[in-house]
Amino acid sequence: MLVLSNCSKDTAEPIDTIYPEINTGANDAFPKQCSVVKRGDKFVFRALLSDNVQLGSLNLDIHHNFDHHTHSTELEECNLAPVKQPVKPFLLIKNVAIPAGQKSYQASAEIQVPADVDPGDYHFMIRLTDKEGWQTIKGLSIKIQ
Repeated sequence: MLVLSNCSKDTAEPIDTIYPEINTGANDAFPKQCSVVKRGDKFVFRALLSDNVQLGSLNLDIHHNFDHHTHSTELEECNLAPVKQPVKPFLLIKNVAIPAGQKSYQASAEIQVPADVDPGDYHFMIRLTDKEGWQTIKGLSIKIQ
């Protein structure tokens, strides 16, 4: 009688099903919900990014919220100015490089706010994607004065 057995072991990597994390809770993180930035100034975005396996890409998006639409992921609400029509709103879409192979990364990016943009309410969107393709979005409300 012939007995067959499968002696090979499954050595495949486990499937990554966990979303990456964006931490804006540290003292030096910026912006935070309801932060204010000034026209003509620059500021430094800072957040701690992490993933259980490997980080992938980071995208920042600043756009006006003059119509009071919402993307906020935060519980704290900010005082909004009255609804208005944009004339020259600030719009920024920026990819920030994350070094390959990182599970944790202190991200930073300098952002220049043009002096001639409309002041008012804006959204600061942070999109973090891990190497597997899972994405976490953090939507912050900020003001430009």
